[in-house]
Amino acid sequence: MVAPLPTHTQQELQERGFSRRQIGRIALILGAGTVMAGMPWHRGRADTLPVGGTYPANSILLNGNEFWTGPFPSALPEGQKALLNGNRYLTGQERQALIESAAAYDHIAPELITPWPGSSDPLCRTVISFCSPTRGLVTCDPTYETVWGVAEWLQIPLAKVPLRPENGYQADVRAMLKANPQAGMYYICSPNNPTGTVTPIKDIAWLARHIPQNAVLVVDEAYLHFSGRPSAVSLLGSCRNLIVLRTFSKLFGMAGLRLGLSMAHPDLQDRMMRYDGIYQTTMLSVPATAIGTASLKDPAEIQKRRTETRNNRKIMQNCLSHYGIRTIPSEANMLMVDWRKAPGPITTAFAQNGIIIGRSWSIWPTCSRITVGSASDVQAFCKAMENMSTLLK
Repeated sequence: MVAPLPTHTQQELQERGFSRRQIGRIALILGAGTVMAGMPWHRGRADTLPVGGTYPANSILLNGNEFWTGPFPSALPEGQKALLNGNRYLTGQERQALIESAAAYDHIAPELITPWPGSSDPLCRTVISFCSPTRGLVTCDPTYETVWGVAEWLQIPLAKVPLRPENGYQADVRAMLKANPQAGMYYICSPNNPTGTVTPIKDIAWLARHIPQNAVLVVDEAYLHFSGRPSAVSLLGSCRNLIVLRTFSKLFGMAGLRLGLSMAHPDLQDRMMRYDGIYQTTMLSVPATAIGTASLKDPAEIQKRRTETRNNRKIMQNCLSHYGIRTIPSEANMLMVDWRKAPGPITTAFAQNGIIIGRSWSIWPTCSRITVGSASDVQAFCKAMENMSTLLK
């Protein structure tokens, strides 16, 4: 049973144009917290398990963009010490240590940073906070679909701007603005999920300068550490309408621990807090917070994992190219692979070889997203390609 939103919150949402039914759905989204897999837009996704479901034993999971190993070895001792305090909630000191570690890593002021149990909650919250039935959402296509699901479920106008090869499959920021010049939120995932392509900082800056007053630009940098590219946080000094999201679920190997960050000016963070956000940002896992704090202090491990991912990604690309299969050049831990046919039989054949690959997006129905795994995962992937070579013709 999800508790209804406070009366003053319901009133504020009604003033923004939301119906009672939509407000009930907003309460359900916010009440879900980090358990977004149960929301309607996640059901049936190829990389989302059914309730109570499991993958076959010993499967190689190249479907969820998780890292192939766990948290940084250098950070584990801090997590183990924190486990001994698992009987206590956060004292506040652990949360502040994480904020200060993140601020030092990105060279920004601590007051610009808010921690979350993962980045799904703040991502959904941005749509609720800045969009409405009259102020829509603009994204690329394909991109990470959670924002689509929230917008569609709440009947918020949604514009999807296709990624095009002539633009290097980067976000076309001018086309995004043209798609809805009066939107409440513009969303860019960079590197993009599922393509792994990076939108240049100069394009992000252009869009931030040209979106309408009171709109926000949300830049999702879940995969930034794989690319080594500059972060959009460098624009926070000049762009007060910018929100940057991060997660520790990818390169940091903490998908199951749930830890993320939002970086923005305090007034935008305050708007995200209107709907019970303060509770979410203070109910963090103590071990996850400790591990995240220590991980940001280990740049050598970040570089090591980035290099390993690049090397393994190149081997996968070469293997696919050997069989005439095209991929989009990626700077993240994924490849978008064009089979030139419906991928269903290919996905099944991989599963029969013990490998679970990712899903397709409706705009590119012949493509599958495949996560870059460890060296041994990639070796098994290439062996599976050899076994199913006749199917690929």
